[in-house]
Amino acid sequence: MAQPPGPRLPAVVQTALFSARPVAFLDGCRRRYGSVFSLRLIPFGKLAYLTDPAACKEVFTGDTSVFKAGEANQFLAPTLGADSLLLLDEAEHLQTRKLMLPPFHGEAVKRYADVMAQIAAAEIATWPTDRPFATRPSMQRITLEVILRTVFGIDEAERLARLRTLLTDLMEQNPAYLWFAWTRVDLGPRSPYGRFLRLRDRVDAILFDEIATRRRDPDASERVDVLSLLIRAGLPDRALRDELLTLLLAGHETTATGLAWACERLVRHPEVMARARTDDAYLDATIKEVLRIRPVVLDVARVVAAPARVAGYDLEPGTMVVPAITPVHRAGDVWPDPEAFDPGRFLDGSPAPYSWIPFGGGVRRCLGAAFAQLEMKVVLREVLQRTELAAPPDARPEVQRIRHVTLVPERGGEVLLPAQGARGVAHADDAAGHAGDDGVVGNVLGDDGAGAEHAVVADGDAA
Repeated sequence: MAQPPGPRLPAVVQTALFSARPVAFLDGCRRRYGSVFSLRLIPFGKLAYLTDPAACKEVFTGDTSVFKAGEANQFLAPTLGADSLLLLDEAEHLQTRKLMLPPFHGEAVKRYADVMAQIAAAEIATWPTDRPFATRPSMQRITLEVILRTVFGIDEAERLARLRTLLTDLMEQNPAYLWFAWTRVDLGPRSPYGRFLRLRDRVDAILFDEIATRRRDPDASERVDVLSLLIRAGLPDRALRDELLTLLLAGHETTATGLAWACERLVRHPEVMARARTDDAYLDATIKEVLRIRPVVLDVARVVAAPARVAGYDLEPGTMVVPAITPVHRAGDVWPDPEAFDPGRFLDGSPAPYSWIPFGGGVRRCLGAAFAQLEMKVVLREVLQRTELAAPPDARPEVQRIRHVTLVPERGGEVLLPAQGARGVAHADDAAGHAGDDGVVGNVLGDDGAGAEHAVVADGDAA
């Protein structure tokens, strides 16, 4: 068959509908056009959306010289740099992935759980009582602190504080409109791109200085932070800088969003929260169910570099083919009662192949999937042990909204901590641990990039 069917609306209208209500828009397209359909979205042109696990498998396991994730992510180059794992394809990608694998191996992450717990405990100790508050900003502080202390491996207080501020500003001053090539013009320090470039240069100065310092450190061989491990793996300075920013931007906001969604879902299902507090296997299943029903990103992407046939359709070179995480996770023919929040569905074995894809699939499956799930488990365990959260009075469940590259809860994962629900076990020594230990971050997407405001993401490796 020729191109998949799809709406005939102008690209600008499709883009507006997609950006305003992405989940509902894709669900409507799936109902009307079937499991494979075409869209035209600015600035990505023609896209072929796949909402069937079998079709997703064709792309995830297809020829990497035809289905190129790195090419789909090129709009991120001004921030991440050309050597980012996100932007690499084929042999270059596999070679870099192999170098980065050891610190992100599943078994290697277990030693970092205590540090993650200390950082989480210190933040939870600051939570207000008897009034609703959004958990997402708090989770962002946790995930950023973990990255700074464990991935970046920085422990000097003054440098840590400066980089914390600069990185936060860099993330906030990297709006989606800068992903359009025509907006990337430096008109001086007051122009949007000019401000971004100067801020990026300040971040780079700290990172390159830290890399040089680490290379001179006589004790570097004993350090276990990810930067030190990557230096020992043989990555050059420019690649190190690019991978550090990739880990930050791919893992900070996404992990925080996943944790906020977990809180939002749990307070509306107290029976799930009670069991997850005491049943470790059920807590694991709860995290998987959160990532199914509220995936952090909408989809993943490849650019078709040569004529390709997917799900019976002939795709032209230049088409962006998109395995759609959210519709796959919501498909009634794949998941019984898909709208129900039911962790029990993950207790009876693994889901069908390519039906649960929050970390992508194939050779570019998220390198940091183990980190993602570890960090979510450690932080949620601290939340459950130290608090008894509740849903805010009369607050309806939160819907998904696009922010940068993530699908966030519209009110930030709002919860209520009654005074009698604060268990009082977060002590000053927890805060001290928060300030000085090393570990490693768990990130959700890693070598996944994200597309414009609607978060088209090329699934990947690094976080």
